[in-house]
Amino acid sequence: MASNGVKGSAAQTAAAYFDAWRKGDVPRMERLVYQPPRDFAAQHYRLTENLHVSSIQLTPGRLKSVGEEAAEVPFAGVRQLDEFGAWPFDSTLRLGVRDRAWKVLWAPETLHPLLKDGGTLELDEIDVSATELVTREGDRIPNDSYADSYLNQLKPELAQAGHAWELVSKVPGQPVRQLMTHQPKANVERTTLSRNVQAAAARALDAAEDSTIIAIRPSTGEIVALADRLKDNYSAVRDVFPPGSVFKTITAAALIKNGLDPAAQVPCPGTYTIPFNRPFDNDGKVDRGLVSFADAYAYSCNTTFVEQATTRLTADQLRQTADEWGFGRPIATGIGGTCGTMPDTDDPNMFGADAIGQGQVVTTPLCMAAVAAAVQSGTWRSPRLLSEAQVRRIDGTPYKDVPMDGQVVAALRDMMAAVVDHGTARDMGLPEGVAGKTGTAEVDGGEGSHAWFIGYRDDLAFCVFVRHGGSGRQAAVPIAARFLNGL
Repeated sequence: MASNGVKGSAAQTAAAYFDAWRKGDVPRMERLVYQPPRDFAAQHYRLTENLHVSSIQLTPGRLKSVGEEAAEVPFAGVRQLDEFGAWPFDSTLRLGVRDRAWKVLWAPETLHPLLKDGGTLELDEIDVSATELVTREGDRIPNDSYADSYLNQLKPELAQAGHAWELVSKVPGQPVRQLMTHQPKANVERTTLSRNVQAAAARALDAAEDSTIIAIRPSTGEIVALADRLKDNYSAVRDVFPPGSVFKTITAAALIKNGLDPAAQVPCPGTYTIPFNRPFDNDGKVDRGLVSFADAYAYSCNTTFVEQATTRLTADQLRQTADEWGFGRPIATGIGGTCGTMPDTDDPNMFGADAIGQGQVVTTPLCMAAVAAAVQSGTWRSPRLLSEAQVRRIDGTPYKDVPMDGQVVAALRDMMAAVVDHGTARDMGLPEGVAGKTGTAEVDGGEGSHAWFIGYRDDLAFCVFVRHGGSGRQAAVPIAARFLNGL
């Protein structure tokens, strides 16, 4: 005992307290504190546990006397947090003579200054996706690309195990203060989207609400652009619509397969009536007289296609051809999707309507892009947005590539080229080398027709769809022109 009757010294008590704190000896720390709170030990253990503290370093400064029986030691501390690493802080150890002995005058801020005034320190888990999706080239997906809904759908599928954390300070009556955040390193996943093709598709749609462009690389089936501005939560991948005259590509394939030569002369009257059934009209009831079957496709003669289909084919044969061109196969993209359906019918009027893409036949823009890609490459491939391995993991094994009838494919290529050369897509500003097919699908209920244009140029196939947009020539082809000229 010192000569003044006080046990020990401020320096001895401070040194003993810091030594016990470094060793995590909370009971010894508590014995050095004057009137410690009942939850003294609990506060220490709780902070260590809640913040995932693995160790602490303490570096005391010079002891300062602040009165005859009071002193303080400023100190620097560093807590090692599992999620954040080193987390430094500064505080002060206050001491005073109590009951004839030097004691630590403890308060919560001794542990950390932010615990003053009822403050708490908390480590919170944040739900985040630990996946960053990039283009096929490894670049960021272009902003405002109209692909977000599909990419956001993928992130949870591809996210690696791991969570983000934030360290926050909460003081009653004050806003929550974020001190640090930690996010796991993102799992970078390449999509099949091409940066420049996606950007061109998005810009082509900027002035066209309720529309979509899907572009596919025919040689691989990779989706290189998926820009979707369809309203009312419609999806270009999952929702089906009447295809109108773009379905004549399927009907033409069925007719050619069953012996109709593209050069054969066929009638294209303004109106054709299925015997003992309903009439069908061309757009504007235009009568073109006798034309080649290839030109009937280029001019999109409804009457020709209804007459030839109902006299040369059965509904079952047309449905089988649709199935060959994708309607009967599952699509494995990585984001789901479907192709279309053509229900069976024994009603001649329904069969006639189906032959020109009305009636009961429905399809997705994704499916029609795949049809155009199959014409270009001669092989039907399931479109995909991710690597084949990821598609298998998420959607299951894709349908194997299916070689198409070479004679039919060659004829369809010539016929689609004629559409742009002198048919319904002529003189619309499309670049050299484009082949395609326009479509206008009437919709029940008085709303405007759906506008379609499918086609390809080199190793790029596409589908443009404008919901309730009007005619394919007037609404869809200009978007395709902007898209292709923007590449």
